[in-house]
Amino acid sequence: MEAIAALIAVLGTLLGSGITYAFQRRTTAYGEELARRERLRQERIDAYCLYAGALHNYRRMLVHRWFAEHERPGEEDTPSLLREIYRLRSEAHESLFRVQLLTRSPELEEVARSALETVTALHGKELDRRGLDALRTSSKQAIEGFVTAAAPYVGEPPEADAAPARRGGVRR
Repeated sequence: MEAIAALIAVLGTLLGSGITYAFQRRTTAYGEELARRERLRQERIDAYCLYAGALHNYRRMLVHRWFAEHERPGEEDTPSLLREIYRLRSEAHESLFRVQLLTRSPELEEVARSALETVTALHGKELDRRGLDALRTSSKQAIEGFVTAAAPYVGEPPEADAAPARRGGVRR
């Protein structure tokens, strides 16, 4: 009788250990998935903000160049303005590449690409004041449109108190 009781105790201990291991494994996997999703969310926030900021700075310098060339000719060093414009355009392109790497949405990529094209249209020397004002408005709207389109992709942080999925998987 004592042998049976000892055997039941050993089996109960093994069963308890196995169940504990399974629950800890699920909890760990869920915690890792939450951490991964939060890292991706933070990277997207950083990339989308950096891109919008790069577009804004590029746009600002293009508008500044137009005024320097059309309303204050000779007051500023045009070659240095052009170098700064090209530097800012390169930053905008680099930021776009990061957005493309972090998003899985072709629609968001298209909005991002379109915003860059709209801002780059300000580069045209043949613009008159009316054309400049129209492009200033449309480029500002394009940047704001990108931010609005990107917002759902950074949404709320993952829920920390949500229960892990069943069958050893992780909620997605």
